[in-house]
Amino acid sequence: MNISHITLSGLAAALLLAGAMQAADQPPAEGTPAPDFTLQNQEGKSVSLHDFRGKWVVLYFYPKDMTQGCTIEAHGFQRDLAQYEEKKAVILGVSVDNVDSHKQFCAKDSLTFTLLADTDKEVSAKYGSVRQMGQMTLSARNTFLIDPKGVIRKTYIGVKPQTHSEEVLAALAAMK
Repeated sequence: MNISHITLSGLAAALLLAGAMQAADQPPAEGTPAPDFTLQNQEGKSVSLHDFRGKWVVLYFYPKDMTQGCTIEAHGFQRDLAQYEEKKAVILGVSVDNVDSHKQFCAKDSLTFTLLADTDKEVSAKYGSVRQMGQMTLSARNTFLIDPKGVIRKTYIGVKPQTHSEEVLAALAAMK
């Protein structure tokens, strides 16, 4: 075997890996199947995306429990929860915080929808929703509206917490 062959093979493999890693950093496209996952909720129970087939899913990623913007966004979803339920939609919030942090956030802010702990940051990465803030790796503030068949119908990147729930409700109403 010749050295140039090994070097070219190694280079090709490295380029393929780099391309795959870059693709993983991109949010999945609208019209594609939502990547499935299983994470623990604020009660420590395993929750999978496929558990919600037959319902609309508002899968929203947010940076940190009990911070100002994340609290505003969560309060908007909580305030409008009855409207989502009327539309057969569930809210799933995802951050890299742990189960205990989610439990405290739900208790402190009277949140009754599901928060999921992505402590390994794998689901955030699958959805192109990882961001660096100094030394910390957090979930980016992105949302995916997933239809009852598990297909992404609308993507929101870098949302504004103050008006986001109304924006998602309007899109959901337009798709019905």
